[in-house]
This record gives sequence, structure tokens and C-alpha cells, in this order.
Amino acid sequence: MPTLELKHSLIGYIQNIHGVGHEPDSWTKWLPEIGCPVDRSNSEEIEIEVFPDRPDLLSHETIARAARSFESSGGIKVELDVVPGDIEMTVDSTLENVRPVIMGAVVKGVDTGSNGEEKDEFIQSLMDHQEKLHLTLGRRRRFSSIGVHDLSSLQPPFRVTTVPGDFSFVPLACDEEMSINEILTELPKGVEYSALMDGMELFPVILDSSDRVLSFPPIINGSHTTVDVGTQDFFIDVTGWDERSCEACLLLICLSLAERGGLVESIVVSGFDGNRIAMPIGNPRTHRVPDRLIRKILGMEVSHESLRIAIEKMGGEIVESRTVTDGPNNPERWADCVVGELEHIVSMPRWRSDIMHPIDIVEDIAIGIGFENLPEKSSEVQIDASPLKSSNLKRRFGESMRACGLQEVQSLTLSNERDQFELVRWMHEEDFNTISNPITSEHTILRQYILPSLLRLLSANRHHELPQRVYELGEVVRGSRNKNRGSWACAEVGAGFTSAKGIALAMLRDMGAEIDEVELKVTEEGSGPWIHGRGCQIFVRGEKLGEFGEIDPRVSHSFGLKAPIHAGEIDLDKIGVLIRDPIN
Repeated sequence: MPTLELKHSLIGYIQNIHGVGHEPDSWTKWLPEIGCPVDRSNSEEIEIEVFPDRPDLLSHETIARAARSFESSGGIKVELDVVPGDIEMTVDSTLENVRPVIMGAVVKGVDTGSNGEEKDEFIQSLMDHQEKLHLTLGRRRRFSSIGVHDLSSLQPPFRVTTVPGDFSFVPLACDEEMSINEILTELPKGVEYSALMDGMELFPVILDSSDRVLSFPPIINGSHTTVDVGTQDFFIDVTGWDERSCEACLLLICLSLAERGGLVESIVVSGFDGNRIAMPIGNPRTHRVPDRLIRKILGMEVSHESLRIAIEKMGGEIVESRTVTDGPNNPERWADCVVGELEHIVSMPRWRSDIMHPIDIVEDIAIGIGFENLPEKSSEVQIDASPLKSSNLKRRFGESMRACGLQEVQSLTLSNERDQFELVRWMHEEDFNTISNPITSEHTILRQYILPSLLRLLSANRHHELPQRVYELGEVVRGSRNKNRGSWACAEVGAGFTSAKGIALAMLRDMGAEIDEVELKVTEEGSGPWIHGRGCQIFVRGEKLGEFGEIDPRVSHSFGLKAPIHAGEIDLDKIGVLIRDPIN
């Protein structure tokens, strides 16, 4: 979850301009209530955590706005004031299959601070806000990406078009021209987000009337549009594939600048479909919330006045409360409007992209009322459920292992080729999945076997007394598909192949296998981690389920182990197919 730091100078600015709080310590009282737990605070800084369901709280300005609503310290509008502007942006038809959602806005007269330090911190906070929106709403720029430009350096109107890979311009923070291909392979930002351009022969760019590049979305801006301490008028572009995400990003950047006194002006976007749309749209969205749903979820009657106060605290307003005359009319569905019952028409800011269902409004009402003020009441809702077949399978495997005296452990799904294949002498099954940016050489692939992870675990605990008997039920990844496997390993003196066979046969019995369907075959020499002649493959109805045996000392030593070890590994998914569930 993203974190946000409010530093002393910015705290002072927000206090003076927005009338929020008097001392930084007082902020810790209301921040958790609006969904921002405080990680730490002192006289200079407050560090808070913002939950993923509230991307509208990712900047200092929008947090200040939410705080004013919650503290009722000022009249908060549900809409964003937008005045008509005179700038147009034309979208070429080639964008339809390259980056189809194109939006933009202008914000003029932004108060960026009274001195150089405040202006620098404003620019840094604007960049932080932009990147946090990229990470959350934008899904690392795949759904949406934002460009913020100094309007004074641009010559409208603008046009969005596509260019080939050899097209060149001077990117942000560079002095010389680079081609699109060079940016994607040499520039750090280009390399980081080059995967978003995979398979493309044409690339999106935004140009002004002088054919200078404003932006190469979603990668990087042009250098001449850079925002600096003298910038007060901004042009914002947002492009992507998800319209809801793009609109929320555009509105939130505009909102944060408007909170600093900026005037938001619309631009007219002529889309590739021929439609001309003035954006951003500042009008709120309305939601129909049945009163029955509020009572059902909160477990109490909420008066109209309490409802109004709670919704206004969360930045919305009640448009009206009325008797339902039309709707889905299904009383079995809690959120459906039923003719003759009471419903509330609630208006919420358009940038609250997290509100997608009436239940989200009910959650806001609960926050506005205060969870501590809700009645202590046991749930009256009982939903019958039955366990999944896979759950029965995993439960029975675990019970069998524990009955044999083994302790359950959980290890990482990440491993490396040496542990998974070379040391244990197993071939990889199907393709294995490689980590593109591994943090350590020990974690370079997604595992295909669990036993190597158990051997690493025993190695890490080799200084503790024996016996050590462990098992793991977990997932492996083969050919980009998750599969369930179970494995066990026992480091103990005086036990060997017979003990391994005993555990394997007990497990098969507990899983419901008929003994006459089970066939054991000796493994070939050098195939698997077993001592020659002391390893077995398990077959049921001619299908291989797994292996067990006594670990070859050469394999043990390669993992740093000296104690005798017997172990096994089975394919749980195949057991579910080949062995009838005795419960059913």
C-alpha cells in the first residue's frame, strides 16, 4: 500500500490555506478515521499509509480536502468547478489499437508556494502524486498514465498520433535527441516500461502545433515541457486503456491543483470515433441506495439527519430520499431497489472511482457515523457452504502426514535452477518460469518441485537436534500453470527406505487408494535424489503419482546435510483424479 509523507513546510502550507488542524500531532486523530493509518509522526513529519480503495487520498491537497469534509471545517463541493477553455486536441484514428483512451485538461494560476523551498517541495509532491496514481489506478501505467506539462512552453492546438520507432525527439532530462527505439532500450524509464510497448510497430506521441513532442505516453515527456519553479499554468494529458482509471487520474491531478487555487479549464478532445468531448467532466455521480441495505448492513435504523451528516463527512451529499417507483424490484437482492420502499439518491464526487456499488456508499456511511458507534450485534446472515473437493484432498494429505509424526512447514515458491534440477537430479517438467528481475541468485525461478525447498529448510536447521520430520503442501508452477504437490523429508538416524515406504503407503491408504491399484517401481540410477536401489516411483492405474526413497548422501552433502534423510514427493492434482474420494 502506498505511503505518503507530510513534511513540516507542507503541513504549514495546508494548515494556512486549507484550515486543517493547528499542530501536526492533531492530525493523527482524524487521519485514521478517513482511512489513513499513521505509521509515525513527530513535530516535523507525519508518515501515513493509504489503503488501495482510496486513491483520492494520495496527495497532500486531496487529503486536506477530505479532512475538511470529515471535520466539517468548510463547505465542500461535490463537483469540481470546470470552466470552458479554448484548447483542442485531435486524436488520430491509428490510436484505436495503440492507446485508445485520450483525455486532457488545463489548470491555470496554481499557487505553488511563496519561496523557492515551497516551490521545490510542490514540484516533488506533484511528481510523487503522479507516480502513486501510476502505481495504483494506473496499474504501473498499463491502465492509465499521466503527463504534466508547463503550458507556457506549448503551442496549442494539440494532436495525438502514432510514429515509427525511428522517430526522434529530446526526452525529459536529456540534452540530445533519441529515437523511440533508443528510448525503449537505453533510457532507464524506457527500459522499465518497455514491456507496455511490446509488439507495437507504431508508437503514440502528443504533438503541439509546432510538431514538438509533448509526450511519448506511457513512457516519458518531452524535455521542453518540464515543470519548474516558475510554472503556474499546467496542461495535463492522460492516456491508457481503461476509461474509468484515466478519468479518475485526470480529475485527481486537477483537484489537487485546484486546491492550490488553480482554475480548471476544459479542453475539447476530438476522438478517433468522430466524437467531440469537453473534458474533464466535473459533475458528480449519483447512486441509488436502498434504505433496507443500510439497515441490513449496519444493523440499526439511521435517521435522515445522521445519514446526511455521515455522507457529507465523506465528501458526498444526499440529493433526495424518496419512495421507489421503479427498479429491479427483487427483494432477495439486498442492493436492489424494491417498489414501495425507501431509497436515498446520493451524489458522490466523480473522482471517487472506488465507489462502484451501493455497498460502497454504505461503507462510507459507516465510516462517517464511526464504527465505534455501530451496535454490537451478531450477524443474522447465515450462508451455507460446502468445502471444495481440493480442500478435502489437502486436508486428508495433511492429516495423514501429521499422523505419521511430521510437522507442517511453508516455504517460498521461489527457488533456483541448481536446487530444483541439478542437485536433486530431476529434469524440469514442461517449461519453467524465470524471474525477470531477481533480487537474489537463490530466487531466480518459480519452483517445479517442493522437496528441494524442504532440503534447504533442513539445511538451515542442521545445528538443531534430530529427528527433524517435516512436510509441505504447496503450489508449484509448471508451464505457467499452478499445480498442487505434497512433499515430506525426515532427517533421522536409524531410519531409511523402509520408513519412507511406510509414510508413502500410509498416505496412499489415507487418500483412499486401493492397495491392488498401487504399483511401486524402482527408480533408475541417477534419476532423482535417491540412493540407487533405494528409490521408488508410485503408480496408480498406470499413472505416475510421485517418488519416495532414501536420499543419496552426495545429494545431502550438496545441500550441506550430513544426517541420513528419507523423503518423498507426490502430485496431489493427479491423486484427485485417479483416486476416488472416500468421503463422496
